[in-house]
This record gives sequence, C-alpha cells and structure tokens, in this order.
Amino acid sequence: MICGRNERCLVLTVIFIFFATASADAQSVKIAVLQGLDKVTARISPIRAPIGEAVAFGTLVISARTCQKRPPEETPETVAFIEIVDDKPGEPPHTVFNGWMFASSPALSALEHAVYDIWVVDCKIDDLSEGSASE
Repeated sequence: MICGRNERCLVLTVIFIFFATASADAQSVKIAVLQGLDKVTARISPIRAPIGEAVAFGTLVISARTCQKRPPEETPETVAFIEIVDDKPGEPPHTVFNGWMFASSPALSALEHAVYDIWVVDCKIDDLSEGSASE
C-alpha cells in the first residue's frame, strides 16, 4: 500500500480531485448547444446555454444542468439535463420540461409545448483565454 493509513489516502485523493477539477473549471466553461423552433414564425434559432446559467428563448427560460458527450471512438451521443420554465407575462411561471435530452433521439424525451420545440445538438467547451469554442 502506498499510503500508511486509509484516512490519509482518502484525504489526499479528495484534495487532488478538488484541485484538478478547480483548475479545469477556471480555464473553460461548458456549454450546451441547443436549437429552438418557434412554431409560429417557423424559425430555428441556435441557443448556447452555459451550464448552470439561465437563458431565454421566447417565453421559455432554459437552464442546462449538465451536458455530456461521448468520445469520438465510441458511438456518437450527446446528452444534456435541461430544465425549462415557461414564464408568460401575467401568469405564474411553470415548469414545462425537466429531464434528459438526447441528440441522437430527440423524440425520446422531448419538450411538449404549443409554441416552441427545443432539442440538444452538442456540448462545447469555451476557452475563456481564447474566447473561441472548441470540443
């Protein structure tokens, strides 16, 4: 055993993981790339939703909680956990979608709304130092 005590190994592991993830978060921001369809105007718009931040699309407020993408050597799949609230003026906001969306099967877990459709397209990592999107 490399460590003499299990408690010490656990503490060192937790500290290592904390610093490894903290430095990665400081360098990049993960973004869920979505598309939205306004059924009234028939316009499709790209939506960039930074993880943990709310973005608006019409009367919808979209919050991406996580976005995951498989490596290129595996079967392609992008999934995102999305929360969508409909915030119409004069009405109390209500949740219209809360769950996983799959890029390969948008109908599997879809937003059911009379005016809007939202689906996940990709996950990106925006490098704050360069200001450009990369994977």
